[in-house]
Amino acid sequence: MLKSCFQLLFLLVLNLLSFAQTPPSYTSADILLGLQKLKVMGSVLYVAAHPDDENTRLLAFLAKEKKYRTGYLSLTRGDGGQNLIGEEQGISLGLIRTQELLAARRIDGAEQFFTRAFDFGFSKSTDEALRIWNKEKILSDVVWVIRRFRPDVIITRFPPDNRAGHGHHSASAALAIEAFHAAADPNRYPEQLQFTEPWQAKRILWNTFNFGGMNTTDESQYKMDVGAFNPLLGKGYGEISAESRSQHKSQGFGVPAQRGSTNEFFSPTAGEPIKSDLMDGVLTNWERVKMAGMDQAIDSVIRLYDHLQPSRIVPALLRLKALVDNSKMDIYWRQQKGEEINQLIRASMGIFFEAVANQQLAVTGDSIQISFNFINRSPVPVTDIKVMLNDTTIQLAQNAEENAYKTARLKLLVDKDFMTDQPYWLREQMDTGSFNVKPFLLVGNPENPVTGDIKINYTIGSERFSDRIPLQYKFTDPVKGEIYQPVFTVPPIVVGTMPTVVLNNLVPKHPQLVQVSYKSYIQRDTVKGGFRFELINGTGTKEKNLSYQLPMPKNTLQTINLSFDSLFARDRPAQIYPWVEVQETGRRVRYNNAMKLIQYDHIPTIHYFFPNSITVINEEIKVAGKRIGYIPGSGDAIPDALKQMGYSVTILDDAALASMDLSPFDAIITGVRAYNVKESLNNSYEKLMKYIADGGNMIVQYNTSNQLGTVKSRIGPYPFNISRTRVSDENTEVTFRNPDHQVLNFPNKITAADFKGWKQERSIYHASGWDKRYETIFTMNDPEDKPDDGSLIITRYGKGHFVYTGLVFFRQIPAGIPGAYRLLANLIALNQKKGF
Repeated sequence: MLKSCFQLLFLLVLNLLSFAQTPPSYTSADILLGLQKLKVMGSVLYVAAHPDDENTRLLAFLAKEKKYRTGYLSLTRGDGGQNLIGEEQGISLGLIRTQELLAARRIDGAEQFFTRAFDFGFSKSTDEALRIWNKEKILSDVVWVIRRFRPDVIITRFPPDNRAGHGHHSASAALAIEAFHAAADPNRYPEQLQFTEPWQAKRILWNTFNFGGMNTTDESQYKMDVGAFNPLLGKGYGEISAESRSQHKSQGFGVPAQRGSTNEFFSPTAGEPIKSDLMDGVLTNWERVKMAGMDQAIDSVIRLYDHLQPSRIVPALLRLKALVDNSKMDIYWRQQKGEEINQLIRASMGIFFEAVANQQLAVTGDSIQISFNFINRSPVPVTDIKVMLNDTTIQLAQNAEENAYKTARLKLLVDKDFMTDQPYWLREQMDTGSFNVKPFLLVGNPENPVTGDIKINYTIGSERFSDRIPLQYKFTDPVKGEIYQPVFTVPPIVVGTMPTVVLNNLVPKHPQLVQVSYKSYIQRDTVKGGFRFELINGTGTKEKNLSYQLPMPKNTLQTINLSFDSLFARDRPAQIYPWVEVQETGRRVRYNNAMKLIQYDHIPTIHYFFPNSITVINEEIKVAGKRIGYIPGSGDAIPDALKQMGYSVTILDDAALASMDLSPFDAIITGVRAYNVKESLNNSYEKLMKYIADGGNMIVQYNTSNQLGTVKSRIGPYPFNISRTRVSDENTEVTFRNPDHQVLNFPNKITAADFKGWKQERSIYHASGWDKRYETIFTMNDPEDKPDDGSLIITRYGKGHFVYTGLVFFRQIPAGIPGAYRLLANLIALNQKKGF
C-alpha cells in the first residue's frame, strides 16, 4: 500500500507536505488575494537557528502584503530546548516544534524548511556550533535550500557574532552568508546540480532587532513599515504575527496582538545594496519570464472577479493555465505559477476532495477501508474523475454535477513497510550533531512529502488536473467535532518496556521490576512464542529466552512483569534489548520496535519508532530517607525515577499543598520551572518555610528568568536571584568548593567520576546575588566564561535545609547517568545525617 516514490521533481516536493489537518477552505477574499499574488514573482528566504527565532510579523507582511513567495529556514528543529507543556525532550520535542512551526506558517503564509542540524542545546560560540554540526554538511543543506527555493533576497535574524547571544544563532547567520555565495558557485556541492541549478540571490540582509536589552537598529538602516492593516484579511500584520507566534506553545510563546505602524530595520551583509526597496534590481512581475502580457491578463481576471460567484473566472483561469503550461518559461516559475493557478481554479469552484480511512493505524499485512469523497460546488462541469492508489484505479464519477457529493470505497491490503512512515530524518542513525538523511532529495523538507499516497485526476474544460493528497483518519469527537489525523503504518506487533533505566545496585535494596508490554494490531488466537533478551556488557552479548503462550487479542495491551533481580542482576548487563517472538507459519518472527505517540490538541498526532532498550546502572547508589512530596513544574520524569529509587512520592498539587501536613516528608522537591508556571506557589510560601524551619528539606529545581515568565513568587528563606548563566559544555571540569560538605559525602561519596557522561549541558539558570547565608558547592564554567558558583546553593533555615539548583537532573536522570542519581540522593538526604 502507498509505495514511497522519491522521483518527483524537487520543486513538487515543496508543496506536497503530509500534515494532517482539516482540509483548507477558501473564502472569496482568499481567492482575490491569490489572484493578486499571481502577479508577483519575487521571493524571500528568512534564515535563523531554531523554531521561534523567526520574525513572524515580517514573514506575514512579505507573504500576504507584498505577495512574495516567502520561506523560513530553521537550521534545527529545536530538539535541545525545554518543554513547557509536557515531558518530551530531545527528538520528541523536535517533532513537536516542527509541527508548531508548520501551524505558524499556515497562519502567516510562509513556507517552512530545515537543515539536518540537531539542536544539541545552548552553545556559546559559532565555532562550537559549526564543529558539532559538521559545518560542511549543514552548509551544503543551506545551499541546497537556496538553490531549490531561489530567493531573490535572503534575510538573517541574527548577526554572525556574539551579539546573536547564542552560538546557534550566530552560526545560522555565518552559514547563510557563506551559502549566499556558495549557492551561485557551480564548483560548490556539484552533486546537487543533477537536481537543481546554481542560484545567486540579489542581496543578503540582517534583520536588526531591539530586544533582550540590546538595540541593534539604527535610523540610517533601511526600514519597512510592516504594521499595515489588510482589509481582505480583517487584520493587521501585528495581529497575524501574534497568532502565528502563539503556535509555539511548547515554548510558552503566546504573545499579545500588536496594532499600528511598526518598522523593521535591515543592515546590508552582501550583494547589491538597497537604494529604495527590498527588491531593488529584481523584476517581480511577468516581465521576469518575458511574458509581460500575463500581467494584463491577470488584471482582466481580477476585474472580472465576482466575490459572490467566484467560479465565473474559471474559463479565464483555464486560459492562463494553458498559457503557462505551454510556455517556454523556466521550470521553476512554470511549476510555481502553474500550481497557483490550479489552486485558484479549485478554490473558485469550491472543489473538495478527501481520502479518509476507517482507522488511524494501517497494519502491515492487514487491510484498511478507504473512502474517497469529492464535491464540485460550482456550475462549471468536472468530468472523468478517477482515483489512483498503487496499481488500482477507481472511476469515482464520470460527471460531478454542481454540489453533488460523489463517494467511493476501497478495501486495500497494507503491504507498506512501516518504517516509510517514520519521520525521514529519523530513519538513519544520527551523528552527534546532525541527522543523516537518505535520499538527499528529502533534505530541507519539514516532514515527509506526499509522494506515494492518493492521486486524483479530473478534467475541467479541456484541461486535465492531477492532485496528490495524504490519506487521513477522520472521526467525530463529541466535544471537538470533526477531527482529521494522519494515518500511519505500524508493524503487526509493537513492543514497549518500562522503565527505560534500571538501578541494579541500590542501597538499601529496592526491587527492580521490568515490565514488557506488547500490542497486536491483528486479531489472532493465543500463539506460541515468548520473550528474548539481548544482554550487552563490556565483554559481549548474551541471550536469555522465556517461552510463553502469548495471547494476541487485537488492540489490547498485554503486559508481563519480570523481576530484574532474579533474571538479570547477576549478569550485570549495561544494556538490555527485549524482543517479543511469535511462531508464524512455521517460523519465529521477532519484534522489538517501540512506538512513541505524541498527542496534543494544537498539533496532529505524531508517531515514531525506536529500538526498545533498557539502560542498566550497575554503580552503587545509596539512598537515605523515604517520603518525598513533589510539586510538579512544566513536566519532567523525576517523580518516576524517585519511585524507582525506593522513595514514596506524593504529588502535591495546589489543593494538596494547601491542605496536607507537610511534616512527614523527608524532602519536598519542585519540578523544573514550577515557580514560572505556578504563581499559586506564592500562597504556600509561609507554609513551605515553616516546613523547612521545623526540620524539612526543600529542593528547588531550576526556574527561568526570561520571556517564558519571570518568577513572581518568593522561593527561598533568604534572597537570591535567578540569572541566565549556564554551563553548556557537558564535559567541563567541576571543582568541589568544599569537599567535606555533607552533600558530597552522604550517603554517596561524590567525586569527579559522577560528572562523567553527562548529556547536553551541566546546568542552567544559575542562582546569583545570593544572601551570604547560602553555601556554594561547585564551581564550573564553559571554557570561554569566568568560573561561576551558582549551579547549587544550600542554606540551613531553622532545623532544615533549602536548596536551589540549576543542575540539569531533568536531562541526566532519564538518560541513566549514575552520578546524577547519586547526587540527587545526597540532596534528598540533607536532613537525614546528623553531625555535618
